Amino acid sequence: MSRLASAVIGLSIVLSFAAAEPAPAADGAAPAAARTTVSLPQGYRSWRHVKSMIIEPGHALAALVEGTHHVYANEQAMRGYAKRPFPDGAIIVFDLFATVKGDQAITDGPRKAVIVMQKDAKRFAATGGWGYEVFANGKPDAPQVRDGAREACHACHLAQKDRDFVFSDYRD
Repeated sequence: MSRLASAVIGLSIVLSFAAAEPAPAADGAAPAAARTTVSLPQGYRSWRHVKSMIIEPGHALAALVEGTHHVYANEQAMRGYAKRPFPDGAIIVFDLFATVKGDQAITDGPRKAVIVMQKDAKRFAATGGWGYEVFANGKPDAPQVRDGAREACHACHLAQKDRDFVFSDYRD
């Protein structure tokens, strides 16, 4: 099985459960399966907008991330876009919306997910220094990847190893 196929299967499993929310533990803490080391950053929409794009049916990843994407980067990530590799502390946010077409316009529909990459070479050594998380509908209490980042995210990002595992480029 190719890396892309493996990543597609992994991410499709993650996104297929995106609407499900984990049940709280008896002590009120998040259940172990829901714990993640990557958080949904507050205020990311005020960070630098890197790019937007629309993935339509027929694209290799349409089954997973069809829709409108807006990519945001914090200051550390902007340094990484200027001169790779990305430094520790870099955070890239991929805001995914359903795409609505009508009246000769394409607009954002409901939010499908917020996908976060966070660089920390020590904490995430097994995945090229990057931690990943998918938050269903952009809800900070609905992480989906948890400990499955290697299969669900990093397997696809391996194709970008020479670019520090990042697909996007900043356009000024």
